[in-house]
Parts: sequence; structure tokens; C-alpha cells
Amino acid sequence: MLYPIGNQSFPKIRNNGMVYVDKTAIIYDLVKNGTVYFMSRPRRFGKSLLISTLESYFLGKKELFEGLKIMDLEKDWLVYPVLHIDFSNAKYSDSGTLEKKIEGYLRQWEKIYGRCEESDLFGDRFVHVIRAAHEKTGHPVVLLVDEYDKPLLDTWLTDKEDETRETLANFYSTVKQADEHLRFVFFTGITKFAKVSIFSTLNNLEDISYDEEYDTLCGITPEELEHVFHDEIQSFADKHHKSYEEMAALLKDYYDGYHFSSELHDVYNPFSLLNALKKKQLRPGNTLNNYWFETGTPTILVKLIRESQRNLNELTDRPYSLESFTSYRAEPNNPLPIIYQSGYLTIKDMEDGKYILDLPNKEVETGFSCMLAAGYLHSNSMDMREWASDMVSALKRGKTEQFIHSMKAFFGSIPYDALPDMDTDELKERHFQYTLYLILRMMGCYNRAFAEKHNSHGRCDVVVECRDYVYLIEIKRNSTAKAALKQIDKQGYADPYANDHREIRKLGIAFSSKTKNVTQWQEVIAVRS
Repeated sequence: MLYPIGNQSFPKIRNNGMVYVDKTAIIYDLVKNGTVYFMSRPRRFGKSLLISTLESYFLGKKELFEGLKIMDLEKDWLVYPVLHIDFSNAKYSDSGTLEKKIEGYLRQWEKIYGRCEESDLFGDRFVHVIRAAHEKTGHPVVLLVDEYDKPLLDTWLTDKEDETRETLANFYSTVKQADEHLRFVFFTGITKFAKVSIFSTLNNLEDISYDEEYDTLCGITPEELEHVFHDEIQSFADKHHKSYEEMAALLKDYYDGYHFSSELHDVYNPFSLLNALKKKQLRPGNTLNNYWFETGTPTILVKLIRESQRNLNELTDRPYSLESFTSYRAEPNNPLPIIYQSGYLTIKDMEDGKYILDLPNKEVETGFSCMLAAGYLHSNSMDMREWASDMVSALKRGKTEQFIHSMKAFFGSIPYDALPDMDTDELKERHFQYTLYLILRMMGCYNRAFAEKHNSHGRCDVVVECRDYVYLIEIKRNSTAKAALKQIDKQGYADPYANDHREIRKLGIAFSSKTKNVTQWQEVIAVRS
């Protein structure tokens, strides 16, 4: 099987016999039921391939679609003039890059359709091309814009941000004037910056980012995985002496878990999945590679979380309205929308009409948590993984003393001046708790980890659920481990696990504000009545 890794050209994929997961029935429905769309999806999720497929469709390249579902649906195969803009392959933090990119597209089109004589402004020239293309061909124009927000993301929170917004706004603002000359418009991006005038001037633009009808348009569903890649999964399993079911479950744990509507239709990350199936590699411990996460470090997200003083555990596993994470107002004091839209959080469940967000899978869980921890503590991310691996391994095996020993060694290795500013004892305790939470979360080697988990009586500092053990961890600042255990019992933190088959371990930890390390610890195994 030929995999289109790094190839987002629909004609090349089809002409070279590469594997293509057939989305053309959904594309046909999209084209027939609307005209002006926007779709937000994380990077490397197939947005560019979708744009390329739409381009081939509107150019009437029927031969490329032989054997696909759309052949039973489309009868006319009309040819339209297509204006395709791709902002993905440039670095817009460099002065003048955006202007050169737009100028290049305009000149390319003007060679075909003629130049506006009345104005040199980007917007006026753009509208002239659209009108001229319609008049010359007799068919309205199809406008396809891929990664429209790349220039904005590259200059966000820099002194070039306002200039970039103004340039794009001027370019897009006159498109509304050409409405009668447009057959179909499709914008893709990661996030939808509200201040760019395309989204206010094109008031008929339909945002399908969270529509259940189109929530699997990008990515690979479990049904598509089974239908298209069954033999490849079996080959992967055979290579590593596993059953088909074991390998399928491993792929699901690492690359599935994305949901883009309230229907919670499962979607696999296509980039990681295709890389894993092509390379068929396992890391030590029977784990898969973090292909998607390792292609780009989300440093802007780490910066946002640090500046907003919002911890990861404060963003996850709690109910949200849809508007709270799809507001498109990407601001330093509210990192949630861009974290979600970038693919580092996803919809995990629904609760009383609200959305529960969490990390989608083990790939993102290990990579993003490790990055956050390294950024939070100004440490090397690989060192973080090694420390965390030792600590989580100890918890999984019920070796609490080894866990405490590794934790003390880890905290002792952090230089004092590398720690975040902690002016109060409360912040110092919060720092200790959050660091422990990140260490546990980054490994993804346990079922679940929670910080400040609520029950009817209060909040347990850290809860770790492993296969054989549940750890209820209470942290006390400048106090005793005995006092921490007393609070676990007083607040009834073990009550929700009364009928749990696992061994319940209550762990009290005392640490010093002065030394910023553990001073005492004590463990008690809960006695079942």
C-alpha cells in the first residue's frame, strides 16, 4: 500500500495509486447544500487534501474520481474557474512576506483574466479578477483558501499582529462586492480570528466546524480504518507478535479520540495513523510514536497558559458551553479556544447540554503534558519524561516508596531560580500539586489522573487511577503526613471508590515551603467494610 505521507495533492494521490479514504459523498453533499463555508481543524488533519479534492471536482476532472462514491451522485461535471490560495508554506513573521504572497497570486491570475486599471489595492484587484473570470468563462468563480490564518498565527502576540490583520482585512473586505460572481467559497484554518473582516463582510458564511453532518469530513473514522486498512493493521500486528485486536486497540489509544460535534463521532488523527501503519514501528514498552505532536511544538500555547495562569487540570474534565471554546477570540487571558481548535483538547463527553473537554489520546497526552511541564519548570522535556517514567512505573506496580524516592529526587533537581514566581504559601502548594499532576499526566501510563478532584465533601489534591490501584493523594504545606491522611478520611475522599475492585491507597505527603521538597509521607491502605 502506498501512503500519501506529506502529499496533499488529490491528483497526485489518485494518479500514483496512493491510498485515499473516500470522503466524496460528504463533499458532494457539502457542495450541493451551501455556497460559502468555513471549517476549522487542527494542523495535518487533511484540510489541504480536502481543498485539493474540491479543486479537482470544480475543474471537472471526472477521471480522478473513478471508483469513488461521487461517481454515483454527480451527473453534470461542470468546469468552473478556480482561485486557490494556500497560505501554509511561508513564514509570515518576516517583513513583507504576506504582501509578496498575495501579490504573487494576483499576478498569476491577472495573466489569465487581466488587471484592474482603476486601482493598485489588493482588494480591488482581487474583486476585478473574480468578475473577469466569471465574464471570460461564463461560469461563476470557486474560491478556495487553505490555512487562511497561518499569517495571523505566525504574528500573533508580536508587533506585526495589527499590520497582518489590516493587510488580510483589506484583501478580503471587498469580496462581498463580488458575491454574484461566486459559485462556491471554502476557507480552512485552525482558528477563526473574529477581527478579520472576511467573517463580518461574508455574513452568509456557514461555519461547519462543529456540524455533526460534516464532523468526519477530515480525519479517519473507525469504520473507514477497518474497511481500508484491515490488512495493514494485521501486518503490523504480525510483525510485533500481537493479535489484530491488540494492535487495533493500541492504535485507538494513541490516535483516536477526536470529536468535532456533540454526536461524539470518533475520528483518528490521519497523519499519525498513516505514519504508524506505514512504518510499523513500536517503541520500548509497546508504545507508538508521537508523529503528529513531534512535527510542531506548540510553544505559543505553553506561553498562553503560563501568561493566563490557567493550569491544564483547570481546563479539562469540566463542563463548558459551546461558545466558550469556539468563540474565536484568541486572547492571552483565555487560551481555551485556541488550545481546543489546535487539537490539544477535544470534546470527550456531554453533560446536561454542556461539553466536557480533555486531551484526545495518549499521543497528545504524553506530548502536550510533557511540553507543558518542561515549560512550566524550565526543564528539558526528555529529562522530564525519564523522571516521570520512573514515578509512574512505581505507582503502577504499587511501589509507593520508590515513587516518593523518585519524586524527591526530581524536585531536588530543579534549580531554585527556575521555578515560577510563588509569592504566597498557597501558590507554593499549588505549584507542588500541579507539578505532580503534570508528571503523572504526561506519561499516559495509568487510567486517569485528576487534580483537585471533587466529591460531595471537598477536593482531593491528586487522584491517580491505575489498573490495580487507586491513589488518593493529599498534600500538606509545612505540616505532617498524618494531617494529610486525616483530611482524606475526614472529607471521605475514598467513599466514591467503596465498590471499586482495586486496592485503595491513601497517601499523605508533607512538603516544605522553604526547601520546596517532600519532608514526610505516609500511606494507609483502605479497609473495606
